[in-house]
Amino acid sequence: MTTTSTGDKRIRPRLVQRDPRKLTRLTVNAHYQTKEEYDRLVANIRADGCLTSVPLIYGAGEYPEGEELIVSGNHRCDASVEADLEEITCLLIDDPQEKDQLIARQLSHNAITGKDDPATLQQLYDQIEDVDWRAYSGLDDAQLQLLAEVSPEGLSEANLDFATVSLIFLPSELEAAREAFEQARLGQNESWLAARADYEQTLDTLASTHSAHKVGNVATALHAILAIVERHLDELAEGYTSPAGEPLHNGHVGLETVLGARTLPAPAAITLNKAIAAAEGRGEIEQGQGWKLLERLAGEYLSGPNHLPSDLA
Repeated sequence: MTTTSTGDKRIRPRLVQRDPRKLTRLTVNAHYQTKEEYDRLVANIRADGCLTSVPLIYGAGEYPEGEELIVSGNHRCDASVEADLEEITCLLIDDPQEKDQLIARQLSHNAITGKDDPATLQQLYDQIEDVDWRAYSGLDDAQLQLLAEVSPEGLSEANLDFATVSLIFLPSELEAAREAFEQARLGQNESWLAARADYEQTLDTLASTHSAHKVGNVATALHAILAIVERHLDELAEGYTSPAGEPLHNGHVGLETVLGARTLPAPAAITLNKAIAAAEGRGEIEQGQGWKLLERLAGEYLSGPNHLPSDLA
């Protein structure tokens, strides 16, 4: 493959006036906007009567004057048409460009946009007093919720010592990962304290698993550890059961710690569903508290004769 330094392909763009209706649109554009974002863009352009950031277009004799290709700013051009602008200012590249260069410029304009520091964003947004201008800023409900929760102290990127970490999940694990991140987000204000001994025990367990399974990958070792835990789910009952068989707390626990498995056969599940629905329909238990029926049946079993299941009787 032949590579060319971008420094060898400097351009000399110039500002021009164009009718946004006649410009040539990209046939493939990876950048998109939601309807709410696009409607906000149209409203802002209509209020300004012009574009306040210019699209990048390309001609170089490959496109007729006035019909140049929009490299970046397709949404702004479309919104300009919807806002009834007859003419807009564009930045025109008239230097011949190869296909790779045009695509690279398109992607760079969409990708290299920077990020907002939430604390600074909050400070700037709070300085806007007029409601209409707050709407003009384009901040959506999700970003406003972020501003409501953020503390303005110490969040500037200049004060942070950070590293970028990429996490990759298999398709089968993606939903569980999303749920884990959501739980972490909901618990963002919680603090957890772990002893150094627990950390060392974790490392020792990982080392033992590495050697036993002859693996060097931490994720694979953790998967093996979790598989062992899955086989001993019933032992988690020690967390809520005293040696005398009494409950240690009144919190809720997972049924898997009772049954020793996370699943049960579908026919058994259907039978349980029917029984719970019948008990709820008769008002014997409250809606959504099917465990009360299981508790009552277990209590009756313990207090009465130990009958064998019907399929073994």
